[in-house]
Amino acid sequence: QVQLVESGGGLGQAGGSLRLSCTASGRPFSVKAMAWFRQAPGKERDFVAAIRWSGRNILYANSVKGRFTISRDSATNTVYLQMNTLKPEDTAVYYCAAVSDGVLGTSESRYDYWGQGTQVTVSS
Repeated sequence: QVQLVESGGGLGQAGGSLRLSCTASGRPFSVKAMAWFRQAPGKERDFVAAIRWSGRNILYANSVKGRFTISRDSATNTVYLQMNTLKPEDTAVYYCAAVSDGVLGTSESRYDYWGQGTQVTVSS
């Protein structure tokens, strides 16, 4: 089993920045790709970004491309989401997800493991 723990959420201002972290434990060596999703109040959970553990393949949702950057630190089994130029519509609970086979995807069903989520609120 793999456990994922997110941190770094909180209150940000429009135009500002926040960085989220997600650390894998348990059997982190079985994780080959990780992703971030988000769910705004009353909406479905949406894909944000994903990265293969090799770092060679990265996907972004169009809504965050150019503003958010996903990266990973294999030494600490941690994936980061650097969020710049924040907008009020980025307000959501952000979830970290992981998969064992290394195939990236934008669908929730692609991922086997999920964190508990961290709230990000962006004020205008």
